[in-house]
Amino acid sequence: MKNTESAYKLSAARKLRLVAHYLRGCWPHFALALLLSCLGMVFNALTPQIIGLTVDSVLGTKEPELPGWVLGLLRWDTLRELPLRSLWIAAAAVLLTALLRGACTFGQRTQLSLGSESFVKSIRDELYRHIQYLSFAWHKNNPTGDVIQRCTSDVDVIRNFVCNQLIEVFRTVFLMVLYVSIMLGMNPRLTAVTLVFIPVVGLFSGIFYRRISSRFKDADEAESELTACTQENLTGVRVVRAFGREQFEEEKFRAKNDLFARLWIRLGKLLSVYWASGDLLTGLQIMSAVLFGVAEAVAGRVTLGTFLVFISYNEALSWPVRSLGRVLSEMSKAGVSLDRVGYILDADEERDPPDAQSFPGGDIEFEHVTFAYDGQNVLEDLSFTVRQGETFAILGGTGAGKSTLVHLLDRLYDLPDGCGRITIGGVDIRNIDRRKLRRSIGLVLQEPFLFSQTVEENIRAAREDAEPAEVRRCASIACVDDAIDSFSGGYETLVGERGVTLSGGQKQRVAIARMLMQHAPVMIFDDSLSAVDAETDARIRAALRRELGGSTVILISHRITTLMQADRILVLGRGRAADLGTHAELISRPGLYRDIYEIQMRSDDRELLMKEVGRDARV
Repeated sequence: MKNTESAYKLSAARKLRLVAHYLRGCWPHFALALLLSCLGMVFNALTPQIIGLTVDSVLGTKEPELPGWVLGLLRWDTLRELPLRSLWIAAAAVLLTALLRGACTFGQRTQLSLGSESFVKSIRDELYRHIQYLSFAWHKNNPTGDVIQRCTSDVDVIRNFVCNQLIEVFRTVFLMVLYVSIMLGMNPRLTAVTLVFIPVVGLFSGIFYRRISSRFKDADEAESELTACTQENLTGVRVVRAFGREQFEEEKFRAKNDLFARLWIRLGKLLSVYWASGDLLTGLQIMSAVLFGVAEAVAGRVTLGTFLVFISYNEALSWPVRSLGRVLSEMSKAGVSLDRVGYILDADEERDPPDAQSFPGGDIEFEHVTFAYDGQNVLEDLSFTVRQGETFAILGGTGAGKSTLVHLLDRLYDLPDGCGRITIGGVDIRNIDRRKLRRSIGLVLQEPFLFSQTVEENIRAAREDAEPAEVRRCASIACVDDAIDSFSGGYETLVGERGVTLSGGQKQRVAIARMLMQHAPVMIFDDSLSAVDAETDARIRAALRRELGGSTVILISHRITTLMQADRILVLGRGRAADLGTHAELISRPGLYRDIYEIQMRSDDRELLMKEVGRDARV
């Protein structure tokens, strides 16, 4: 997966289209924030002008270079004779501009907050929706921790750049245009000296950006691996405890954490070099402006007030120019994150043909089915038929392809062209609407997943509108109602993450109850009774036979007593149909089924097994 993801890179145009797509609903907030920010910079630019005017024309003797209507409004002739009042008016003007600038900043931050949250919400909603429709194979090939990291950390990096750094770029451009225009109008020579370092800083930032991009990618991938390691450890905490792997897991985490730390330290060193160099260039810029400005002031070509205004503007310009490197570094991080998010968004969703049919019902037929994982055949030229309404059992060794059959029937995997076909009622399942197909096929896996909710909510997952009586009825069929009633909270008992508070058998039975809520015409039990004892197994199967009516039932199990009451039994061997028949037919002839039967019957539990079979047959 890492090699595939590392090779995946969006074009610049694709990245721009992605950002523009998610900005569609929130761009007015950003536009208003930018407008208020620019207005705030205008008020900020007025403060040095007020100070310069005060120094030159209130404390000094220079005639103010102001429009006549402004001089009339200020009653300048009267004010010149009252310098103390003029100073108070100047102070009030500085305070007013500060208040106006603060109001603009408040509005800007408010609009940025609204826009950024709307922006990031649209990305997360789209990612989550898209992930729901990605194929089972895609999920199998991409670690959960890595997917989570892309949907959280990487989305936050994109949000930070678009909602903060990108706005900062527009602010910086406006600031430079505004301040340089004012400075050129005041003194072109001093302006040229002030601006001479800006191209140097820009070139240096561009070189820095090229070097830092790959390092950000390495650090981001290391963070993804660290997240995946943590998620896997927390998910498998019981296995870790059971096998005493705490030290091994700790060392594995430490190794990944050390790599993550080293990469970020290396990145930090590069950033330190940039910021230190930026400080030096900024210092040289300020020093040059001060030296040249002093020379101009001594020569009488600029006034003291003008010199102070230039120094103030020069300092105001130095930070945005210096922060260009930070913007470029954030751009680099955002580019990497857009690649990683785009890897998910560009993954193909499961799609049905335009003329997809509803679930037709009828016989299920596998016709010369061949299927492989990573070039290794699991099923090979397999053909058999499951008749509508019958109980069909499948027996086979580990790796024989039993679960693969189920996954293919439920279209968790699609058969490649030329590898046979699977039909229901004569219709190729690739021409059946995928959602309707899955709603018509109830599936219980050997290791069922339960949500971190109550027992009742887990059972209702198949049908949220079901009445409590129906929930209890399905729990009763699955023989889990007594266990649930014994819990302190009954059906309102929280099962914990992945059902950790329940035993293996209880989880399987809750999953069976959940599947029964579908009322599906086809029900598949993929070794889903492996964690219950033989007696409970028999009770569940007896209840299922009473309640399921005409449903087609497919049983997969290693336990002969679970399969022997089926109408027919398919024996898989190395992905092929080794044998097919009833229990009586299969034990009457040599083969894998009879070998397994005799092994289980030879055990010390033979008598218990036979009693259980007898009870099952009488029900």
